[in-house]
Formats: sequence, C-alpha cells, structure tokens
Amino acid sequence: MKKNIAVVAGGDSSEWVVSLKSAAGIESFLDKERYNVYIVTIVGHDWHVRLSDTENAPIDRNDFSFMHGGERVRFDYAYITIHGTPGENGLLQGYFDLIGLPYSSCNVLVSALTFNKFACNQFLKGFGVRAAESVLLRAGQRVTPAEVAEKVGFPCFVKPNVGGSSFGVTKVKAPDQVQPAIDKAFAEGGEVLIEAFMPGTELTCGVFKTRAGGATVLPVTEVVTHNEFFDYDAKYNGQVDEITPARISPDLTRRVQTLTSAIYDILGCHGLVRVDYIVTEGEVINLLEVNTTPGMTATSFIPQQVRAAGLIMTDVLTAIIEDKE
Repeated sequence: MKKNIAVVAGGDSSEWVVSLKSAAGIESFLDKERYNVYIVTIVGHDWHVRLSDTENAPIDRNDFSFMHGGERVRFDYAYITIHGTPGENGLLQGYFDLIGLPYSSCNVLVSALTFNKFACNQFLKGFGVRAAESVLLRAGQRVTPAEVAEKVGFPCFVKPNVGGSSFGVTKVKAPDQVQPAIDKAFAEGGEVLIEAFMPGTELTCGVFKTRAGGATVLPVTEVVTHNEFFDYDAKYNGQVDEITPARISPDLTRRVQTLTSAIYDILGCHGLVRVDYIVTEGEVINLLEVNTTPGMTATSFIPQQVRAAGLIMTDVLTAIIEDKE
C-alpha cells in the first residue's frame, strides 16, 4: 500500500516563493510508484492541500489530515521544505512531534539552533569551527558605525539573524551605510547580525546520513557570483556560476567534506543538510551557515551535487523517508 507523503511548503517569511519552487522540485523527484504525493501549503493559519490545479482542501490541524471524496486522508510522512518560519526553525517539527508524524528534517532543537545563525556559529566555534567575527543586535539595541568599524571592520555584511535567500542582506562598505542596512535587516526579523567580510572562495557541501546507508557526503560546489555578493538575483535569477565539483585541490575537498560530516554529527542533524563556507587565504575554511531545509529545485545545489555524485534524487529521497520510521 502506498504511503501518503505531504511535501510541506509556504511559510510566513519572504522565502515562501522559494519554498513553493522547492516543493515542486521534491514532488517531481519522489517515487510515485511508492508514494502518493501531496503538496501542503502553510501560510499563517491557512493550511491546505493541493488536490488539483483548481481544487484545494483545508488541513485539519488537530491531526494534519484532510477530507477528500467523503473520506479522511491521513499522512504517513511530512517532507518539510519551508525555508524560514515555521518549517526551518523548529516550530513545525514540534507540532509533528506532538501528533506523532515522522518528518524529513532535523528535530526541534537542531532546527531552532541552526536557524539562528549567531547562536549556531557561536556554538560550533566551541568545537573549533572557524566563523566570521560578528555583532548581534536585538530589537531596541543600537550600534554606532564606529563600533562596527572596531568590532568587524568594513566592508561587512548586515543581515537578518534568522532568515535566508539573502532577503534583507546588505554589503556595507562605509559608515553612512550602516543604519540603513540595519533598518532593512530588521524589516525581515527581530534580530540583526553584522558580520565581518571574508574575501575568498565560497563553497557549499551537502550531506545526509541514514541507518541503512551510513554517511553520504556529496561533492563540493564552488559559487562564483556575478554580483557584489551571493544575493537573491545570484541565487535564483542565474547571475552566478555554480561549479560542481569545485575547482579546488583534492586535499581541500577532503577537508571541506570531513568538516561538513563532523558538523552534521556535532549538531545531531537528520535528512539532507547543506553547509556553506568561505575559504580564505591559506585555505582556511570558515563556516557561513548550516541549512537544514536546503533548496530543492532541479537547479539547486543539493540536486546538482547528487547528480555529480552519480546518485539519483529519487533514490536519495526514498532512503531518507524510509530511514525515519
């Protein structure tokens, strides 16, 4: 009997559009011989399942089920592909834990920790992982341009502490740009992260681990943006070269993959995870962030890396779904 799989998309942040693209990608990858696949969209209190191009049905939030043809349909598994709240920060994971529905991503604690860039980077620094110098601002807190210059220097990045897809991110080159950048970042969320700029090569590496198959660390991708930095247009409108495998030495490749696997284990991750880095002079590997619900369109990093590894996305997703029962 086929399992009912909910591909959960949407969310309450600016990334909901990206999330819907990832959901379409996952739907295309999943094995239709094995699974009945439904896209469930969550935006605020509007939870519904897509039954066709013209028909939706409301989700009963008591047990994440829905009615179709006079029968109640229950899900066996949720594949979470919300980039942002509530699917990347642990809220949805807590809900699924409460109702007993297995899901694809990391648990509540890991999701909450990795979603908070400052907290995650400070935590991993305790294990010897290098990350940029940074300053965290919460609502009501202020910092002067002089303090920014002293603590992180110019240029620097000002970004929402919890968010993604480069929404609200500014590369700040001069003191008079600091406050407008902070205001822009605060418009995306309640905390702002100011990080030192690190010149170097941007790399990203995916990994997943299952009980049956062990660890699979994917090939490393090199990110060469045509823009000032890897912003929204670079990520989603083609203004970037994504080179898989990366044009780096075998030794650096091995070190990046080893670190990626170690971070996965330190945090206690589950499912597909992608870790982003900047490699600075002297081949020093610096963590940018950990993505526990990475993009999953056909051209996203993870599908690229899976293809480069000689694997098939359908098989990878099946392995992850069947691993958590």
